Amino acid sequence: MIDECASEKKQLSSIAEALACISSAIEPVTETECVDLKYALGRVLAAPVYSAINSPFERNSAMDGYAFSSTDLIPELAVSLTQVGISWAGQPYQGTLQSGQCVRIFTGAVLPAETDSVVMQEQVQVKASSIVLSAQTQGKQNVRAVGEDSKQGSLVCTAVKKITAIDLGLLASVGIDSLIVKRKVKIAYFSTGNELSALGQPLVSGKIYDSNRYLLSGLLSDVCYQVTDLGVIADDPLQLEDCLLAAAKNHDLIISTGGASVGDADYIKEVLARCGKVDFWKIAIKPGKPLAFGNINGCHFFGLPGNPVAVVVTFQHIVAPALEQLSGTAMSKPLQLLARCTTTLKKSPGRQEYQRGIVSQANNGELVVVSSGQQGSNILSATSLANCYIVLPIECSGIQVGEQVRIELIKNVASSVISY
Repeated sequence: MIDECASEKKQLSSIAEALACISSAIEPVTETECVDLKYALGRVLAAPVYSAINSPFERNSAMDGYAFSSTDLIPELAVSLTQVGISWAGQPYQGTLQSGQCVRIFTGAVLPAETDSVVMQEQVQVKASSIVLSAQTQGKQNVRAVGEDSKQGSLVCTAVKKITAIDLGLLASVGIDSLIVKRKVKIAYFSTGNELSALGQPLVSGKIYDSNRYLLSGLLSDVCYQVTDLGVIADDPLQLEDCLLAAAKNHDLIISTGGASVGDADYIKEVLARCGKVDFWKIAIKPGKPLAFGNINGCHFFGLPGNPVAVVVTFQHIVAPALEQLSGTAMSKPLQLLARCTTTLKKSPGRQEYQRGIVSQANNGELVVVSSGQQGSNILSATSLANCYIVLPIECSGIQVGEQVRIELIKNVASSVISY
């Protein structure tokens, strides 16, 4: 089998070369805004955050038990201590302990100043108002030290970090109630093509429903983005030019789908030559290959292919890293894992392919992957079933059953890795 798309006089650009070119052309947004902590999930920090307090703020118990002083322990002998009170979480014991005394204490409760140890309640004998510590009891255990999680003034989160749910808890624990974050990246997107029909309208001969805008709507669902759907633009040079120039005035990036090829009705190239500086590339990626990238009056532009699966693949591997950089974080490389392939995969050398697969995990922990179905760039049904890409390098000429392959888990899918 020959990949006719790869048999061209001009050498295709590698994915790495395309990303390097894009990275050199993009500067992160610099404007910032202040948001309440509860609205900061997923936003990009514009400045480092330092702890406002010690966390824990006071010494406290790591478990339910009894607080005592390690000076009361006698090596290799059981010790009896008198319980004189209780330290509750949120209600510390207010008295002063003498030698030979202890207090009942609960997880998170403050230790009395005279104590430095907590013994688990299961490891003592309770006798009326006294407890007996076994000869094996160790001192200075089960105590959370002041500032052991975060010390006052210490770095909690670095700049350009994308805030996670864990970060929200961490920041709240050290008294941070608001954050300075990068402003949202303003993105506009549209589809091109006279063949596109709106949902809710009956299809007539020669028409197809516009799926790409719904794809992009989902792929752009990120709190770091402020997204505008510009609809469907007809294959008309004047309409395209008006749309691009208007969108470039108040957006950071424009994404189009369709019209990035070399057909007679593909006007994107002609229009961009007049109103912007855009390069047209043929990238060694499948599905995908034809892609436009450039700048229109200071606004970045991506022209993606028209086939929907090619839109998904090129967005996730070319556009998404660029958006990461634009929003203020570093371009990330997808995590790749090894899996045993149980399907014969056809491929011709020339382009790196992202075939759609379903990965599961066997009882022995091995990852096993199978093709999700037909691999045409128009076949969304197989892509919907997939939870991973099977990454086949440029030089690969096919995979036999049982061979090891590299996989990437697909972002923005609900599928999980299934055990069997």
